[in-house]
Amino acid sequence: MAKNTNVKLFENRKVRSLWDAENEKRYISAVDVIEVLTDSVDPAAYWRKFKVCEINRI
Repeated sequence: MAKNTNVKLFENRKVRSLWDAENEKRYISAVDVIEVLTDSVDPAAYWRKFKVCEINRI
């Protein structure tokens, strides 16, 4: 399973990503995307709270 990790830039901010060549899929860090899109002070806490809200919504 060949995987390539690297960092992409989006609006001059780093977003971690992983390319899985075997499955031809790119995975990106949700926390990094949240930080870019929301300017959150603590994007990891934002992500945790979001997951809890989604689980409770089901």
